[in-house]
Amino acid sequence: MNARIRSWLFLLMGLAATLGSSVARAQAQPKSKPSVTTVYLVRHAEKDSTSDRADPTLSAVGQVRAQALRQLLVRHHPAALFTTETKRTRATLAPLAEATKLEPQVYNPKETTALALRIRKEYAGKVVVVVGHSNTLLPLIESLGGTPPVEEIGENEYDYLFTVRIADGILPTVGVRGYGPERKLAAAAKAQAKATPVK
Repeated sequence: MNARIRSWLFLLMGLAATLGSSVARAQAQPKSKPSVTTVYLVRHAEKDSTSDRADPTLSAVGQVRAQALRQLLVRHHPAALFTTETKRTRATLAPLAEATKLEPQVYNPKETTALALRIRKEYAGKVVVVVGHSNTLLPLIESLGGTPPVEEIGENEYDYLFTVRIADGILPTVGVRGYGPERKLAAAAKAQAKATPVK
């Protein structure tokens, strides 16, 4: 009887030791960071008011802004580019599409929830760029789960670059900054002002 009890005790002690080492190993492994999906959203660049009023192309200033967008976002290695059907959104994205060798995908700007779900499902952990319109970007930010940082985008405001970062278990964060040729000029003027000695 004693031998049987002893063998059961050894068996139980062995099981306890095995379970204890498994738990210790699981606790020792570093927790992986959640995968972050980054979505850059911009309005199309300046439109040419002298061209087709129903579907205008970009003005010369708009073409410069489209190049600025390319320079700014190409280094983030986007996995997908999204545009609406219009000439102005396509032209805004064209320089970045050429640089990344990605074919822009057309989406319906009235269906922001469908686009948000697609981005979350197909591009989790990747970088995506979306070009839209002044009245569609803020609803898209909301569909992605974020809070728009501005109340509206004015008719003459083309320099907003919104960044929505999405990770599982965390509320999305939304950032906003300006981009474009006027930003470079302002930065250059500021740098020159610092470099010029005061007399």
